[in-house]
Amino acid sequence: MGPIHVTYGETTAPLGKACDLQSAGAGRGPELQDMETALQALKRKKRYEKQLAQIDGTLSTIEFQREALENANTNTEVLKNMGYAAKAMKAAHDNMDIDKVDELMQDIADQQELAEEISTAISKPVGFGEEFDEDELMAELEELEQEELDKNLLEISGPETVPLPNVPSIALPSKPAKKKEEEDDDMKELENWAGSM
Repeated sequence: MGPIHVTYGETTAPLGKACDLQSAGAGRGPELQDMETALQALKRKKRYEKQLAQIDGTLSTIEFQREALENANTNTEVLKNMGYAAKAMKAAHDNMDIDKVDELMQDIADQQELAEEISTAISKPVGFGEEFDEDELMAELEELEQEELDKNLLEISGPETVPLPNVPSIALPSKPAKKKEEEDDDMKELENWAGSM
């Protein structure tokens, strides 16, 4: 806090002590003092308390004003700096015009297009042949592939040239009957078991 707060602080400390003394003096009782003296002490105490409350209120008001002044100073500085920034931007843009910027961007695009054309012209082989249409070349390639495929299909030899496996000359054994009998026995056992339950 500032020097005003220190001055008020120096004033409030003695007042607080005086209030305490007046309270002590008023509370001693009639045997040591008379009633009139006790009442005077209480009145002084009330005045001192009122002064303390006024001083506290004044300190609060001063503190509020100090904060308001600090905020006003901060706002003034911010506004001043924003003004400087606006002037600097204006000075930077004084030499610029949106039409000039558009014209410059168009010039850059034109120069890039010209550079691309030059690059394409340089990369073309000179005297090595003409430029061919890629779609026509692809169609011709597919036609040649189809002719080759047709030719290969016609040259495939028939089934008489493909050797087939020989048929076995011995008779194959028939299914053993014994296995069928075993299966029937198993079924009978299962039926007997299921029936006994």
